[in-house]
Amino acid sequence: MAIKLDNIFNSAIENSLFKNKNILQSNYNPESILHREKQIKLVASIMAPLLRGERCSNLFLYGKTGTGKTLSVLYVKDEIDKRAKDLGINLKIRYLNCKLKKVSDTEYRILAELIEQLGESVPATGLPTQEVYSRFIELIDKEKQVVVILFDEIDHALKKISDSFLYTLLRLNSELSQAQISIVGISNDITFLDNIDPRVRSSLGEEEILFPTYNAIQLQDILKERANLAFKENVVSEGVIAKCSALAAREHGDARRALDLLRIAGELAERDGQKNITEEYLDKANKKIERDKILDLVETQPTQCMVVLYSIILLTNESKKEDKGSFFTGDVFNLYQDLCNKLKLEILTQRRISDIIADFDMLGLINARVISKGRHGRTREIKLSIPSNILPKVEEILKESLNL
Repeated sequence: MAIKLDNIFNSAIENSLFKNKNILQSNYNPESILHREKQIKLVASIMAPLLRGERCSNLFLYGKTGTGKTLSVLYVKDEIDKRAKDLGINLKIRYLNCKLKKVSDTEYRILAELIEQLGESVPATGLPTQEVYSRFIELIDKEKQVVVILFDEIDHALKKISDSFLYTLLRLNSELSQAQISIVGISNDITFLDNIDPRVRSSLGEEEILFPTYNAIQLQDILKERANLAFKENVVSEGVIAKCSALAAREHGDARRALDLLRIAGELAERDGQKNITEEYLDKANKKIERDKILDLVETQPTQCMVVLYSIILLTNESKKEDKGSFFTGDVFNLYQDLCNKLKLEILTQRRISDIIADFDMLGLINARVISKGRHGRTREIKLSIPSNILPKVEEILKESLNL
C-alpha cells in the first residue's frame, strides 16, 4: 500500500514556525556580537599592525565551546580585509578548521589546504612533506605580502600531528625574503600550550586572550536577538527564552548550544503541528542534543583514544556475555595492546592509557572508580556510561575510523 505523505509535506510548507532558521545555525555571522566588545577590541588592536603591511604578534584565543572565539576573530578578519583593500595592503588571512579530519590529519594535508586557499594546488598525497613546504614557501614568497593563518581548534591538529608542525611553521619566517607569516590559534583547551615543547612555546612570542563563558543574562540577550529574527511572531514566549538561557548557563555557558537547543525545540514543535514552542519541547531538544554530543565527541577523538574506547566497549560486551560485572585498567591496557599490534600502531605506556581513561571519565563516556587492591596498589574499576540506544552508532564510528 502506498503511503501518502502530502499532509506532512503540506503542513511543513504552510505551518513553519521559522522565519529564517539559518539565524540559529552555528555558521551564521550576526551583524552585532553581544557581550564580546572587550575581546573584539583586543583582537583588533593586536592584529592592527597588518594594516601597515607588518606581521602581527601570534595570537591565541582560549575559551570553552560557544564563547564567541571564532565569531569574534572572523568579525575582525572581515573588517581588516575591508580596510586593507582600501589601503592597497597585500594581506591574505586564511581560515582553517582543524577539526575537519580530511584537513588536519597530517602536516601534508594542512599545507595542501593552505596552498589551495592561496590559489594553487598539490596532489592529495604522494609528495614528500618537505617538498610541499617548499611549494608553500615559494607560493607566498613570490611577492611582498603578509599571510595570517587562522587555525580554529588548533589543539586537535597538534594532538594528531605533533607540536613540531607548529615549530616548523613559525620558523618559516626566517626562510622568507618578501612575505611574512603570523598565526592565530583558537582552542577550547585553555591548557594546551602548557603541554607543548618548551622550544616551540618560546618561539611563539604569542599574545593570549581568554573568552569567559556567558552567564544566564548574557545568553538571554543573545537568544532574544536571534529568536526575534529567526521565528515568526508570538512563537517563542519569554518563559521559553529564560528557561533555555538558564539551562545553557547552568550546564556550560555555551551560546552555540543554547541556540541549537532553541532551534531543535522549534523543529520538534513544528513536526508535531504546534503553533508555538513550549518548555516541554526544550526538554525534548535537550535529550536529543545530549545524544548528538556523545557521537560528535567520539568522532573527534585522536586515534589512540579511539583504540582505548573501543577496548572498553569490547570488554563491556564481553562482561555482559559472561556476567562478570566490571573490569579494570589492566584489562583495558591488555586489550589495547592487542588492538595496537593488529592496527600497527605505536603502543603508549600504561600510565598514558590511565590518563586517557581518566579523561573519558571526566567527559562522561565512562565511570571509572578508583579502588584499592591492598599491597597490589590501586586501579580503576571501569563501567561504560554511553547510553545503550546510541552504542551501536558509537561502535560503527570507531570501526570505520580505525578501519576495523
